[in-house]
Amino acid sequence: METILPNLHMYTPKPFAITDQSIINQIIYDNSFATLVSGTEGSLVATHIPLLLNPSEQVLFGHIARQNPQGEVLDDRDILAIFQGPHAYISPSWYETNKSVPTWNYLSVHVYGKASLVRNEEELRKSLDELILKYEGENSPFFLRNMDEKYINALIGGIIGIKIKITKIEATAKLSQNHSLERKNLVIQELEKQKDQNANEIAKWMRENLNA
Repeated sequence: METILPNLHMYTPKPFAITDQSIINQIIYDNSFATLVSGTEGSLVATHIPLLLNPSEQVLFGHIARQNPQGEVLDDRDILAIFQGPHAYISPSWYETNKSVPTWNYLSVHVYGKASLVRNEEELRKSLDELILKYEGENSPFFLRNMDEKYINALIGGIIGIKIKITKIEATAKLSQNHSLERKNLVIQELEKQKDQNANEIAKWMRENLNA
């Protein structure tokens, strides 16, 4: 079967690589709206969907619209799921010197795996309830058991469940590790002043990294 994904990898300088699986799992959980990329016959296609991780089975699961053409080429295919974490512009004006350039700090996880379609309706329903639990909470009235069965059947008929067996994970946290402690603190101070949530999150990650 032709595929164009197995040799892909994310550029990750060693100081930025994340190897702690618990941290990787947390990034995926906190940033679960992923970009799902698959390839066929020399082309790439991508869909933006929520994907949840089952860490014990090393599986991602989710669903796409039945009308989405990507669903026709996912079964038994290599895929790449990209989870983009917080990110922020870093201005050289924040440094103690003018001999520097702008950059960007960010967190990102690339998950590679083999996709399969979920043909068992009970398994699909369970995955939908897991999504509701994550995004709505345990007291949500939208769990499938609480809803009209005809309505649910119509909804299920319009989606394709997918399961991805993970084969490789690459994770990056670029947090100014290649700069001095003084410069890191200056960057953190500037990021914390901003109203942007991404900037504040990067500052938090940088501060935790200082204390690690």
